Parts: sequence; structure tokens; C-alpha cells
Amino acid sequence: MKSDIQIAQEATMKPIASIAEQLNLSTKDWEPYGHYKAKLSYSLMEDLEEKPDGKVVLVTAINPTPAGEGKSTVTVGLGQAMNQIQKQTIIALREPSLGPTMGIKGGAAGGGYSQVLPMEDINLHFTGDIHAITTANNALSAFIDNHIHQSNELNIDARKVGWKRVVDLNDRALREVIVGLGGPKRGVPREDGFNITVASEIMAILCLASSLDDLKKRLSEIVFGYTYDDQPVTVRELKMEGALTLLLKDALKPNLVQTMEHTPAIIHGGPFANIAHGCNSVMATNYARKLGEYVITEAGFGADLGAEKFLNIKTRAGGFEPDAVVLVATARALKMHGGVPKGDLKLENVEALKAGIANLKKHMETLESFGLPYVIAINRFETDSEAELQFIEEWCKQQGASVALTEVWAKGGQGGIDLAYKVVDAIDKGKTSFRHTYELTDSLETKITKVATVIYGARNVEFSSKAKQQLQQYAENGWGDLPVCMAKTPASLSDDPTKYGRPTDFTITVRELSASVGAGFIVALTGDVLTMPGLPKSPAALNMDVGENGEALGLF
Repeated sequence: MKSDIQIAQEATMKPIASIAEQLNLSTKDWEPYGHYKAKLSYSLMEDLEEKPDGKVVLVTAINPTPAGEGKSTVTVGLGQAMNQIQKQTIIALREPSLGPTMGIKGGAAGGGYSQVLPMEDINLHFTGDIHAITTANNALSAFIDNHIHQSNELNIDARKVGWKRVVDLNDRALREVIVGLGGPKRGVPREDGFNITVASEIMAILCLASSLDDLKKRLSEIVFGYTYDDQPVTVRELKMEGALTLLLKDALKPNLVQTMEHTPAIIHGGPFANIAHGCNSVMATNYARKLGEYVITEAGFGADLGAEKFLNIKTRAGGFEPDAVVLVATARALKMHGGVPKGDLKLENVEALKAGIANLKKHMETLESFGLPYVIAINRFETDSEAELQFIEEWCKQQGASVALTEVWAKGGQGGIDLAYKVVDAIDKGKTSFRHTYELTDSLETKITKVATVIYGARNVEFSSKAKQQLQQYAENGWGDLPVCMAKTPASLSDDPTKYGRPTDFTITVRELSASVGAGFIVALTGDVLTMPGLPKSPAALNMDVGENGEALGLF
């Protein structure tokens, strides 16, 4: 069987000018980054303002397992299939981070015959957006420490600086560091640390900003620390928002590429979904809504994380409502949720499916709580037995759910035709009124509790003493009307990654909060969620190399 990188390298790409022409773009609407990538201009949105909005389809999944679900692959395959049935469709995806690419999770460009191209570029440096975010984040760190060293006119308490440096790699050794060592000329010693770049608030800001002006405004509202009398200190007070915006002005422009079947794809932004909101940029989605009849987009991890944040955070920031959802499930993952160890997943086990399918049922209920129509996509793997696939399909039908078997990895868009027709049918039949899980006027405690009980199925929520103090402090600071962004393990509906399936009668424990005021949400940290992952014993990077002509080898 060919690897993803082999399939991608054998594909024939069209020049990016041809993809732009498919979208009726003029040369002023885009700028090339090589032969097969382009940046879309700021002025394009103004030119498209009067065009009707396309239909937005969100692709999400059950709780992911090490077996893999193929959510990005289904997203790309569905977009290709929609175009095959003559529905003008654009795909909107996140940019992969080098952390998981070189670690264990892999990239985010799809797979098989449902990939976005050029796959190597997208999974590596792409157009440099993430590097620009790294630079902007670390520039702010440098200026914070310089301000404290030079005069500290803002009365910043060095012990209360919450802004960390970042690097776009998994590096556990950098989680906790000390800066400013070496004497008075080297700065003020203080505890610091590194996050992975995609966990930076600047990544979230870039993905939620609607324009260059909005980006600058959000950057100015970043709260990076507190004074000695516990007053928040912002970037605006440091007078750094202009310089940060300058560093990000090109990164804010969405990136245009293509799929294996030349379906246009806009790939932009990539915040993690377990520690941030997990969606591609608002600008990318809004550009796609104006350029296509349908937009196929995704959110990270399962519906309890990515979809919840897409629906409660991103739709509010972007000013749109989704029209349908695709819920991806696999026999392999459902068997793991039913108690089968990873090494035995190739063996037929319908009884384990019967136990694990409760996880799928909970995510169906979650989507119903938002009032959205959905289609279940069974993403077929070659080891799946007919009996297993038939059981899942019949079970879905018994629940009254629309379901489609997809084979987009092996067959490209042709393997998603049934799914495409069912998605269009779900949209054409209309939907009940879309509703959020909570109102912005709810207290932060109420918002967190509603997400935990309605979306996760928790019995209740417990707040640590630190979290309780922060709830009061944040309300006093005027941040109580912001949405909440739950930081939780993606492996389980609970905050315990070992609890597969559909756990019941559990408590979600919020250990602390973090104010991402510039991004426009409050992060609630549960469990042991890390903002700087570590590398596994055998990182994926060990298989990577470069050929004599510069081609990537062993990427995936």
C-alpha cells in the first residue's frame, strides 16, 4: 500500500493561478507563494461583501483514539465529492503544527486520495504563518522583560507575568525555565516557560480576528500579567500592538491551495482544540462562504471539544450559523471505546462495538442540543469487517440518524458521493433553530457548568480554591461576559483520559482559569492538560528524510 506522501507526490497539481481562476479571482485578489500556494488579499472580502453566503458544513468526530478517525481525510473527501455532484464547494482547514507532525499524531492534510496539496509544504513550513506567530509571541516576551528591567513604569509584578515564550515543537524540557540569570545587566530573574506555538493566545487571536484592525485591537487587549496591586496589565499599556500587528500582517491573509482533485482549499490558522478553540480562522471561513456555495470545514478532536468551541465561540466571532454537521466515526475507534486494546483492533468484534457505540450516541445528543441536522460518516478502514460496518449502519438507522459509509481515503471524492448527497439533503430539509449551549450573560461558573453537564454528560463541576478566586477576580475585571474555552483531554468525555466509551456519574474538576482577553474567551483548565507536549519514545521525525532532488521522504 502506498503511503500518503507517495500518493501526494504522484498527484498532478494545477498552477495556483488555475485554482484562483476557478474562483473567479483577479490577479489583485491573490499573491503567489511559489507555484502552488497563494495568499488571499484583504481587499477581496470587501469586493465579495454583496455576494450571498454559502452553506457551512462542520465536520467533527467521536472522541479520538490512537486508532485514528480520519476527520481531516473525510473533510477533504467530502469537499471533493460535493464538487463531483456539481455543488461548488470550498474546503476550509487548519494549518498543521510541526509539534504533532514530527511527534506522534501526524499532520493535518488529509490522507490517501483525499489530501490537500502540496502536502509536504503544508505539513512543514507552509507560508510561514506559524513562524510569524512564534516571532510575535516572543517579541512580546522580550519587551515585557525589557520593560521590567529598564524602569518598570507599569509596576509589573515579575512573579505574576503569565505570558510564556513559544516554539513550534514538542519540547518538554522547556515547560519551566528561569530567565534573567547572570546579574543585573541580564535582566530581572523570574520563572518563565514555553508553550507550543499553537497554544499561544496570538494564534487564537489570529484565528478569531475579522480584519487587520480587529487583529490590532485584539492584540492590544492581551492581558500578559498583573501589577503589584493585582491590576491586569495589557499590551496596549506596553504600546506594543502596532509592532505585533506589523509582524502578523501577512500571516493574517488566508492561504489558498488545492486538493488531489483540484477542489479549492483555504488553509489558515491552527489552534489546538484541547487547550484552545481548535478551529481554522474566521477570515478563512468567511472568505470561503463568499467564494463557494458550500463550505466544508472541521474543528479539532471530537464534538465535545472542537465542535463545542466552533459552535459556542467561533460562530459568535464570525457572525454566522452552521447549516449541518458531519459526525465521523470508525469501527476501530468504537471498538477501543468498547474496551478492545489497540493491538486487537484488526480482529472482528461486534460485541465491543455494541459497548463502544455509546460514545457515538453521546456526540449525537450533543449535536442535537445545538439544534443542528447531522449525518454520521462511517470512515471505512481496510481491516473493518462487513459485519461491523453493517452493525454501525443499522444502529444509526434505528436511532433515526442519517448515515453514510465513506471510502474517501481509497477512492477520493468518489468514495464520499453518498455522504455528499445526504449532507445536501440534510441542509435542504431545513433545521431547527440553532442555539448555543449558554448565553454570554451567564456567569462564567454557569457557562462552564453547562458545557460540562450538557456536552460532556458530567454530574457536576468542582472548582479548586484558586479557580474560585479567579472567577471572582475575572468578574470584577469585567470579563464575565466572555465565552469559555474548556481545556480538557480529547481522549474522554470526562477529564480522565483513561475513561473511554461514555462515562457516567463523573465530576469535572476545574483547577484554574486563564484569561485570554485578546482572543475573547476565558480558558478553564481541567485535568492534566499540557500546553507544551513532549515527544514520544520513537518520534515520527525518525522516519523523515530528504531525497537527492529535495523531495520529502517518510513524512507520512
